[in-house]
This record gives sequence, structure tokens and C-alpha cells, in this order.
Amino acid sequence: MAIRFDGRVAIVTGAGNGLGKAHALGLASRGAKVVVNDFGGARDGTGGSLSPAEAVVEEIRKAGGTAMADGADVSNFEQVTAMVERATKEWGSVDLLCANAGILRDKSFGKMEAADFQKVLDVHLVGTFYCCKAAWAGMRDRNYGRIVLTTSSSGLYGNFGQANYGAAKSGMVGLMNVLAEEGRKNDIRVNIISPTAATRMTEELLPPQALQLMKPNAITPAVEYMLSEDAPTRTIMGAGAGSFAVIKILESEGINLPESEWTPDAVAAHFAEISDMSKAKALTGAFEQTQKYVAQAAARAGIKL
Repeated sequence: MAIRFDGRVAIVTGAGNGLGKAHALGLASRGAKVVVNDFGGARDGTGGSLSPAEAVVEEIRKAGGTAMADGADVSNFEQVTAMVERATKEWGSVDLLCANAGILRDKSFGKMEAADFQKVLDVHLVGTFYCCKAAWAGMRDRNYGRIVLTTSSSGLYGNFGQANYGAAKSGMVGLMNVLAEEGRKNDIRVNIISPTAATRMTEELLPPQALQLMKPNAITPAVEYMLSEDAPTRTIMGAGAGSFAVIKILESEGINLPESEWTPDAVAAHFAEISDMSKAKALTGAFEQTQKYVAQAAARAGIKL
């Protein structure tokens, strides 16, 4: 049965261009009422215009869909709250949130100004927190919500010249992990997409032949699935050029050392064994790591837990 969003209200941030535009068009084509949010600034976050969002809304309406434009700056909590309140007043709820808005201020770490670091975090990480916070209470009250955040390979794996962007995008994974746990009892499912696509933010980073393969609408199916009723939760999904993958953070089995070997020399001596990933696992929560370490220590001490 085809995935549909009839009767659902979605907010897509950064939806005036690129990935966000593709997500907004996709959700609207499957029946969602869509708030097309875009501050309309330059790639570095300067300026601002409602025109990009209005153009996407016009495209949705011409195709028979329902949408409204919104120019909230996601790094301004009052504006984000007003956006959610406006959608709720107009359409009754906010059921789906795709936090996609972002900017770039790439510089090598030695040349990066503190303001460039802070601004990127404000838009990506703090802005995503603001959007989730503004929509959370309504989702909790209705016992339904689907949220997709946006991370990046720069945050998951690292990329030269993107300390600000990488920090913001890796922080998004931590936010997703916690919100997914807190949302379970109210059927609020929270996931995160790691996209690779040709957008305004990547056009100078990839060669032309690669950009031709990296269409933004190749990411949207993964986002739509993670916003659907049968979505998983606490999942990192990678997508690009028709490829889809699930990404996990793994921890090695590791070893437990006696107190006499709690030294850097012992760690160095055992590092090959410590870093052996043959029995690595993806842990399901912070306390699972605590339980693992306590169990290993108890086994060494002969303590039955």
C-alpha cells in the first residue's frame, strides 16, 4: 500500500531550495498540508526573503496540493514558535517535522572565526532544537509525531574545513537519540537523514559529473518513509544518488583490566585487543554501556550481579 500523508500537517524547514524543496514537494504530492519554511538568505545565512518559499508554495498549489509559506529564522525561537502556532491554528496540528534548514561558513579551523562557528551551530543545531521544542508539546498531547532531523557525512565522518558544520551535524545525532527515547510513550518517532545531493550547499564541493547524479529528490523517499506511520525510530539513514543505507555507531567488546593495570602503558599494550571490532555492537541506550562495563568488572571480581 502506497505511503500517504492525507490529513497530516508537515513543516519542512529550509524548503525554498534543494533538499527541503524536494521534501516539501514530495510530502504535498502524497497528501500532506505543508508549511514551506525558508528564511531565504544566502548560503552563509545573510540576507533574507520569503520569495523562495512562496515559489515552492505556488508550485505545490498548481499541482493541486495545500501549502503555506513561512519565513521564520529557525535560529529565532519566537519566530519558530509563531510558525508552529500559525500552522496549528490554520490546520489543527503539526504532525510531521523535517528539520532541514542550514547554512555553510566553511574555513579551515585555524582561520575560522568564533562567530562563524557559532552561527552555523545556531542555525543547524540550535535551530533544530527550537523546531522540535515548538512542535513537541502538540505531538505529545495528540500522541502522534514524526520528526526527521538532518545530519551529514561531515558530522559522522569528518571533512576538512567544516569544524562548525561537522560539530553541528554530529550534535544532531545526539539530539535524535534522546528525543527518540523520550518520544516513545507518545508515539513520537524521531530519525535522522544523512543526505548526499547536489544543492546550493554542495555545488562548489563536487565535480559537475558527480552533481548530475546527486539529485535532491533521490533523498526524499527516505525522508518520507521516516515520516510515515510505520516509520522506525532512532535510525540514521544515509541516502544519495539512489543509494540507501542505515548507519550505526558501534562499540567494540573491549576488555576489563585489573586495577594494577589502570595505566596508559597498559592501555597502549592492550590497544589492539581493545580496538578489535569483530564483536562490536550497536548499543541501544546510554545505560546499556554502563551495564556492560559493570558486568565486565563484576566478572573479573567474581561478583554475581
